[in-house]
Amino acid sequence: MTMSDLSPSLKAHPLASQWMQFLSDSSVLIMSGKVELGQGISAALIQTLCTELGFKASQVRLAAGDTQLTPDEGYTAGSQSVEVGVKALKHACSVVRDRYIDAACRELKCSPQDLELKEGCFRLIANSASAAGVGAGAGTPVTANALSFFQISQRCPLSTILLNEPNPIRHDLRPRQVEEVFRADFLDKFTGAGFIQDLTLADLWHAKIVRGPHPFSKPLSYNLKELEALEGVDRVFIQHHFIALIGRDEELLSSALACARGAIVWSDPNISPEQDIEKLLTHLPCATSVALELGVSSEHAVSSQHAGLPQDTDLSKSVGKAQMLHLTARYSRPYIAHASIGLVCALAQPSVCNTSLTVWSHSQGVFKLRDQIAESLGLSNEQVRVIHAPGAGCYGHNAADDVAFDAALISHKLGINVRVAWTREDELSQSPVGAASLVQLDADILADGSLVSWNTQVWSNTHLSRPGWGEGIQLLGAWSAFEEQKQPLAVDVPLPTGGGLRNAVPAYSVGKLKITHHFIESAPVRVSALRSLGAHANVFAIESFIDELADLISVDPVALRLMNLRDERAKGVIKRVAEMCSWSKRGEPGSSVGTGLGYSRYKNHAGYCAVAVQVEVMHKVRVQKVWACVDAGLVVHKDGLINQIEGGIIQSLSWTLKENVQWDKNSVLTTDWEKYPILEFDEVPAIEIELIENIEDPSLGAGEVATGPTAGALSNAIAHALGLRIRHMPFTFDNVSKAIDAS
Repeated sequence: MTMSDLSPSLKAHPLASQWMQFLSDSSVLIMSGKVELGQGISAALIQTLCTELGFKASQVRLAAGDTQLTPDEGYTAGSQSVEVGVKALKHACSVVRDRYIDAACRELKCSPQDLELKEGCFRLIANSASAAGVGAGAGTPVTANALSFFQISQRCPLSTILLNEPNPIRHDLRPRQVEEVFRADFLDKFTGAGFIQDLTLADLWHAKIVRGPHPFSKPLSYNLKELEALEGVDRVFIQHHFIALIGRDEELLSSALACARGAIVWSDPNISPEQDIEKLLTHLPCATSVALELGVSSEHAVSSQHAGLPQDTDLSKSVGKAQMLHLTARYSRPYIAHASIGLVCALAQPSVCNTSLTVWSHSQGVFKLRDQIAESLGLSNEQVRVIHAPGAGCYGHNAADDVAFDAALISHKLGINVRVAWTREDELSQSPVGAASLVQLDADILADGSLVSWNTQVWSNTHLSRPGWGEGIQLLGAWSAFEEQKQPLAVDVPLPTGGGLRNAVPAYSVGKLKITHHFIESAPVRVSALRSLGAHANVFAIESFIDELADLISVDPVALRLMNLRDERAKGVIKRVAEMCSWSKRGEPGSSVGTGLGYSRYKNHAGYCAVAVQVEVMHKVRVQKVWACVDAGLVVHKDGLINQIEGGIIQSLSWTLKENVQWDKNSVLTTDWEKYPILEFDEVPAIEIELIENIEDPSLGAGEVATGPTAGALSNAIAHALGLRIRHMPFTFDNVSKAIDAS
């Protein structure tokens, strides 16, 4: 292992004592900056420690996302929980195991071959010479046949073990049998207080924040006495444009909130009412730049490695005299809400003298949130502690950070214990949403399937405005409470990772490639990170386009993909999913039943995923079955990975079929489940998932791999069923009908 192979978390937190503690009761405490968001990272971390150090799962405790106790590992986002968090813990365990083997051998007077790891102890193997009382070379009788990690840590403190350098493993001693770790968090979530919504504090107050019909609305006029007289309201807290109703009974406060909203005159948010995404995005002011150009001499040229392309990508195909065909198409997705079924919530508690503050939040980045709360309230980072508590749903930058600031502000200013939970209307109108995207693709292709040129243009807003990203404070409540706090200027994530351009670089081998970014700073709604960022729209567009190119030259879509891919692992998942769905028997287009396929490697450097979808299109699109094949390298926790892929497929189906944030010139309109429908339980299809396990390869991020391929496969399945192409999401009854009528 080289320095570049180490997790970046280890550079900032180089001591073993920052990652684990061995306790006197034979248990071990893991400390991680990666938090449980439903993705199963807690089980993966425990599985890693059990695999490396031989503890039973029942002996392992986990502290995660506590700014006072755990390492800062940045956001739990971007499908990097395993790539970063598990990788760091695995390295820490291997270093500690290696050092403690030496210590155990000295203490027990034996060689490493005489030891076994079991239940948090180094034990002498029963038939070894040392177990019989003969030391390994010294000839001194041994008085014990086991030594626990806790006992060794008293002689060799974890605080003396450095982790920020490669560890050449000298001893190959590992547990002989390792149990499969199950999700311990499920029991509480199914039967008790497993979520932040279930937490309570002594002497607790509830608060509801009064906000307008749009996150950019401000209160112009209101009658304070009228607000104070509402049933259930014990106090009205006002700071600048921030208005909170405070009381003991949350149910009464919810009723009072609805009355308070109607009693306030709100400012005009000054937004465009245009709903057509293609018209909207092409008419808003934008900054255009060439993000990537390959295959030609250009001052903008970027290496294929920087672009996230495979090292052997062919960018020099010869056209010759073969017939060349051209295709241009535009694809779009609308603004999409997080639409978590569980509402965001936070609690805050001041210290006795109100000089410090503790906040419980289901944020994906507790350290960044702490920093921004502290800065907004004029406190030091040491005066604010943020503790992660699991929420009931998180798919990116939702309102968890915003509601945490709401609670922190009220608690600090009033010196009270407070719980703030948003309403469904708050969630769907005030939370950041996933940005809309318009993708235009142009390609030249030879009759033999060779891709001569490929041009991508993407129009989109930023896909990231989390607290700690860019300049300024990224908290809705801070913009209202402090006149000097303004919404920061939007900036997006550049390639190779990309925000709006995530996965805009095609996986396929092309002669000339150009990626143009039309970055739109303003948006009619508040935007930020939503699961897979721009990859959902970009892969949907690319995979739809590949099928259209295949139709253009009368080639099977799977065959066209395989002939233009150089990466054998990419080919592997495509071939396998084609077998799973019986691709060769899918039938002719236009029969109302169709099968489509989509592929991508997430971020062009993470997990590989191919998806096939079968649909029936009658009065609406009904998804009958989904197949997926994923290669994520070394699989740490198989059940957790399958759950993530399955969840990504279901969510992508919902986005692609149904979801669409709508607004008018004054307000966000989609504020309940009737106006913003999501996939219903009886619409979830049968899903079959296979993993290609490569134990010799490093673990690859896989939590978001299925989102784009599912959208592309669904689009291609509908095209196969209807015999015509629909290029703009969502595929609702109205949009499908319009496409049929237009054809």
